[in-house]
Amino acid sequence: MRFTRRSARMFASMPALRLKAMSTNAMRHCLSLDLRDDPEVVAQYDRYHEAVWPEVLDALRASGIIDMTIWRRDTRLVMLIETEPDFSFDKLVAGADVHPRVTEWNALMASFQCPLPGATSAEWQPMKLAFNMQAQKKGDES
Repeated sequence: MRFTRRSARMFASMPALRLKAMSTNAMRHCLSLDLRDDPEVVAQYDRYHEAVWPEVLDALRASGIIDMTIWRRDTRLVMLIETEPDFSFDKLVAGADVHPRVTEWNALMASFQCPLPGATSAEWQPMKLAFNMQAQKKGDES
């Protein structure tokens, strides 16, 4: 997990999916990223995420994230974030009030990452919603 001011601006224009089945007005965001193509890098990334530092988890919760999952296939990562309705990626950008361990974690994670094909930076990239079953089921009911 690593976010910068540039990624926060990029996400600001990205629509989120409202979830009805979760807490009221929760939002879902989907992002993708690649790891460096090195088996040891992938293994280290997995090990770090088996026990994410408590300061990082606290910062994620404080930013309005309800839940986060990261899925990996080889070097491709997909992150699903469920957030409070007032969540903003700007809240995740390291600033003066961010715990030093969070800044350290972000730098460490950056060392494992590389840009997705076509991306200009090795940051999490928003994914475009291609299908939503609940939305289509609603259309069938009319």
